[in-house]
Amino acid sequence: MSVPPPFGLPPFALAMGMALSDSDGEAPVVTMQFGPHSEGRPGFLHGGAIGGLLEMAGFAALATHLGQRGIEQRMKPINISIEYLRAGLPHPLHAMGQVLRAGRRVANVRVEAWQTDRATPIASCWMNFHLSAPKS
Repeated sequence: MSVPPPFGLPPFALAMGMALSDSDGEAPVVTMQFGPHSEGRPGFLHGGAIGGLLEMAGFAALATHLGQRGIEQRMKPINISIEYLRAGLPHPLHAMGQVLRAGRRVANVRVEAWQTDRATPIASCWMNFHLSAPKS
């Protein structure tokens, strides 16, 4: 499985060291490397960098979900609610979203981010998207 061609990481995500990888038929995993671009207080990930990764994983999950069904929609975030669960350490951070519902106008996505153990997330979020016809 791969991310549909219309979805590519935006310049912000690339500048933050994010990359897409496949995950066995599910939504893609978005990974961000630890470095000066993502460090907050010394030795820890910045909360904004974590939030940016969660957002990119939500977009990737929804784009993949819609693409697998042959649906072309514009995706505009309505809101995002982030739960920071534990400190982000100087290791790569991975995130993957799950589309819980994609209706005609609204989609609901849950995203989790982890470092060394997927069963121990360091952050998660809920995202709601407005879906509309693509501009012609």
